[in-house]
Amino acid sequence: MLHATCVDYHAKGVLITGRSGQGKSALALQLMAHGAVLVADDQTEVCAKDGGAFARAPEPTQGMIEARGIGLLNAQTLEKTKVELVIDLDRQEAERLPQLHSRDVCGVMLPCLYHFDAPYFPASILQYLKAGRREPHD
Repeated sequence: MLHATCVDYHAKGVLITGRSGQGKSALALQLMAHGAVLVADDQTEVCAKDGGAFARAPEPTQGMIEARGIGLLNAQTLEKTKVELVIDLDRQEAERLPQLHSRDVCGVMLPCLYHFDAPYFPASILQYLKAGRREPHD
């Protein structure tokens, strides 16, 4: 069980990690407003299978997401997703054009983006999922 929130965007799972209060649910809600579907909020079961990492919600929290200041919201969900990207909200990206980071999730190495404080952060995550990214030149 990971302290993480997970959404799916066109069959690509995004695992959002971070301490309590870092904005995992808030980022998930922003991604959901642009077409992502909730898999799990705050607690996520992740297991390795067939070379991939798969995420699902524990039964008590299925179908809901917390919106601070509003309450627990019902949400359309997917039962599980294959995680393709990790977002680490505990780490701040300092570089303008960073090297891609990676994160070990249940023995599977996955690309990882660090948080940066910009209004386009959620949109850039979705664009990454749609088309990937280029590595910066040395």
